[in-house]
Amino acid sequence: MSRIALLLLFIVGLTFSQEKAQFVQTPYQNQKPFKAVFELFLDHPEKLGPALGWVGNLIRVLTNPPYNFSPEEIDIVVVSHGREIPVFAKANKGKYSEVVERLESLSQLGVKFKICGMAARGIYGLTEKDFYPFVELVPSAIPEILYWQQKGYGLLIPNVIEIRGQHSH
Repeated sequence: MSRIALLLLFIVGLTFSQEKAQFVQTPYQNQKPFKAVFELFLDHPEKLGPALGWVGNLIRVLTNPPYNFSPEEIDIVVVSHGREIPVFAKANKGKYSEVVERLESLSQLGVKFKICGMAARGIYGLTEKDFYPFVELVPSAIPEILYWQQKGYGLLIPNVIEIRGQHSH
């Protein structure tokens, strides 16, 4: 075997002989503002709460040590076009009051909420007057999501799963 091949084998052997994983801190501070677009296309309105957990977790991680971003250094856009749209309607506040409070809190941190106008009007018969002031209606979700991606926003699509029953491991 050549010396290079032996050296590579030695390096690979060292890599796999470690006893534990390594902690690596990616330097997010070099990426200001931190830009993300969340696509919401949920199959049930109750899944909006857990999906907002993704948004809140991103903000929490970035605004705490070791990163210490200010909310102004985080730019988040949420584009909704699924069955969660009725939660954004003022008429449903009583039914979804807890989630609406979270939406309001996130909007005060600078999160922008954009609702697909095609879905709002076509499926739910909702117009601008039906939504909270922190919501913006856009013509269509798909080009909106692409627009933000083309502006350098990373796409995140919350995967909200239903866990049925308890299973032991």
